[in-house]
Amino acid sequence: MEFGLAALASQLVVGLSRAMILFIVCAGLSFVLGVLRVPNVAHGSLYMIGAFSAYGIAMRLFGGSSAGFWLALILAPFVVALVSLIAERALFCHLYEREHLMLLLFTFALMLIFGDLVKIIWGAEYRSVSPPALLRGSVSMFGASIPRYNLFLLIIGPLVAIGLWLFTNKTKIGKISRAAAVDREMVSVIGINVSWVFAAAFVIGCYLAGLGGALVAPTVSVTLGMDHTIIIEAFLIVTIGGLGNMWGALVGSLIFGVTHSFGVLLWPQFAIVFPYAAVVIVLFLRPRGLLKSVW
Repeated sequence: MEFGLAALASQLVVGLSRAMILFIVCAGLSFVLGVLRVPNVAHGSLYMIGAFSAYGIAMRLFGGSSAGFWLALILAPFVVALVSLIAERALFCHLYEREHLMLLLFTFALMLIFGDLVKIIWGAEYRSVSPPALLRGSVSMFGASIPRYNLFLLIIGPLVAIGLWLFTNKTKIGKISRAAAVDREMVSVIGINVSWVFAAAFVIGCYLAGLGGALVAPTVSVTLGMDHTIIIEAFLIVTIGGLGNMWGALVGSLIFGVTHSFGVLLWPQFAIVFPYAAVVIVLFLRPRGLLKSVW
C-alpha cells in the first residue's frame, strides 16, 4: 500500500500533537507516582475538569473570543490545581502510608465523585471550545494541510517537558521532591515538612492534568466520560515508559500517539489496536519499561 508524502506528513503531525497532549497528562501522573507512590485513577477526572473549566471560561464567560481562550488556558489548570489541593489536604494526606490497593480504590471512588460533580455543574451535553483566530486554519507542509493548532501543540509539549525538568532538577522544591521520593523519612528528619512537599508535588501533577484538558478542548468534544479513555492510556504509557520516569512518559506518549495516527492511515477500522499492540510488544521485550522506573 502506497501513501503520498502529504498523507504521511499530515498523519505524523496529528500523531505527534496527540502525543504532546498525552505527555502533558502522563507527566503529571508520572510525577505523582514517582514522588507520592499514589496510583491516582482520578487523574483523568482532573483532566476532564480542566477541559470543562476551559469551556466555562472561554465560551461562557468570554463568548468564545480569542482572549477568552488564552485566559482559559491560563486559569483552567489553576482551577484543577485548587480542586486537587483541597482533595489532597482533606483526604490524600491521611492515606499515603496505606497500601497501593487501598489508594487505588480510593482514587477510583474519587473519580466517580468528580464525574458526578462535573455533570451537576456543566450538565451531560457535549461541549466545544473554539481556538483563537491566530490558531485557526492550516498551513501547507510537504503538500499537506496541517492545522495550526496541531503545530501549537508541538511547541507546548517540549516547553512543558523542559519546564518540568528544570523544576525537578534546578529548584529547591524539585530537589526536595526527588529526595522525598527516595527516602521520605530522612527528609523529615532534617526538618522539612514532608506533608507539604507531597501536597506541592500532588498539585503540580494535577495542574498538568488540567493543562492537558484545557489544551485538548479545541480538538475534541468536551463531554462526560473523556476521563475514562485518557486514564487508561495514561497508565499504559507510564507503565511502558517506566513508572515515575518523566522522559519515559514522553517516549511512551510518542509511541502511543504516532502508532495510533499511522494506524488510522494504514487500517482505519482497527486503528485503536495499533497503540495497544505497541504496548504489548514493549512490555514483552522490556517488562519493567523502556526507561528506569523509580519504584
